[in-house]
Amino acid sequence: MTITIRRARKEDCPRLMELVNELALFEKAPEEVTVTLEHFEESGFGPNPVWWAFVAEAPVTAGSPELHIIGFALYYIRYSTWKGQRMYLEDLLVTESWRGKGVGAMLFEQLFAEAKARGLAAIAWQVLDWNEPAINFYKKLNASFDGEWVNCSVNV
Repeated sequence: MTITIRRARKEDCPRLMELVNELALFEKAPEEVTVTLEHFEESGFGPNPVWWAFVAEAPVTAGSPELHIIGFALYYIRYSTWKGQRMYLEDLLVTESWRGKGVGAMLFEQLFAEAKARGLAAIAWQVLDWNEPAINFYKKLNASFDGEWVNCSVNV
């Protein structure tokens, strides 16, 4: 089947939220997803978007003209006082039945092209230390792993 990568559109948001929930379930934290569809849509497609995404689509069935989103990569631009603007990959997910078929690599190729087009020198992201399949995938991309920094957050 042919897989295509394209920019996400507002009408993709319900499916993207389904995939966000699939990711949260995989990461053993389904109760942590508290964003509403409305907030998600506004944040990506309102007057001041703070995130952008690419989606991977495949035919629903072989030979079908109807396409279904099977994965996504959602990113935003962060600022480093040492390095300047960098792409931050918030989430990359390929639905379980499509994993291992090159979809993640296709999404990353699109992210690399986008980062270069925006003049960004790097892409950063996080991965859970127990997610061996993802870690192995990132190693194939020659990603660097930093064991020094500790994640911090405060709810307000």
